[in-house]
Amino acid sequence: MQDELHTNRAGNGSSAQPVASLQSVYKHFENIEALQGINLALFPGEIVALLGPNGAGKTTALNVLLGRRHPDRGEARLFGEDPRKPEVRRWIGATPQEISFPPTLTIAEIIDLVRVHYPEPLARLEVLKRFGLTGLEQRQAGGLSGGQRRRLAIALAFVGNPRVVFLDEPTTGLDVEARRELWQVLRSYASGGGLVLLTTHYLEEIEELADRVVVLHHGSVLIEGSVDAIKACVGLKQIRFSAPALPSLPNVARIVEENQRYCLYAIDADAVVRELVRQGCEFRGLEVLPTSLEDAFLVLTGDEH
Repeated sequence: MQDELHTNRAGNGSSAQPVASLQSVYKHFENIEALQGINLALFPGEIVALLGPNGAGKTTALNVLLGRRHPDRGEARLFGEDPRKPEVRRWIGATPQEISFPPTLTIAEIIDLVRVHYPEPLARLEVLKRFGLTGLEQRQAGGLSGGQRRRLAIALAFVGNPRVVFLDEPTTGLDVEARRELWQVLRSYASGGGLVLLTTHYLEEIEELADRVVVLHHGSVLIEGSVDAIKACVGLKQIRFSAPALPSLPNVARIVEENQRYCLYAIDADAVVRELVRQGCEFRGLEVLPTSLEDAFLVLTGDEH
């Protein structure tokens, strides 16, 4: 995992060639500038998370890499080729946010239907076992629960034995156990040299999985780096404690209070604690913690208040 922080630049410092990249890509829809000169390089064996508020350009970036959208300017590459070429797309897998299946087809039939489009697909039994679908293969798609449909959608991204998978909000609708099982699948896949590019609103998922986080804002790369590097760049720490009242404190960036339990955000946590003591604040249960990825994200995108 890299710890260096990168701002508005492609690449992760690796000498390996990227398996997927965007180079100065612009894309607009009517009056919306979805992507504004984005640079992104993705390398074998890493899990990269795209993070950004709604409308930041995450799904558009995925669609350009998948060849579903063509840049207005700039260049997209998969394995060094145009991602719209069918022979290139045979080595990728994808799970979009929204997916539907023919309701009368069984899980086994859907998997087999997808398998025939790839030169070296995984065996059906392997797919069923890996994604927790064993015993459901004869179940029609129309009778699946939301979580079962989502597991099937994710499984189909891996059916073709891909070198790269693109996952757009993959764990939406999954319970905690299923989500953690998927995390293990993704870790194993990346450790074998596969590349995972995902978007998710579950920030704990990014903290658990991502080797690199790319923060998009208004169609541009705002910052990229490891989870720890992005949290460190904000420079804030959390100071948590209970108190009957909070005195006026200087150099505190943000205060959150609930039922006399306070969470303060500050660069110099030691100075804040000393000031609490100096003013005679009757605090208890004091904790000083690193900033979470969510807090860093809110600060970076200007939505911290």
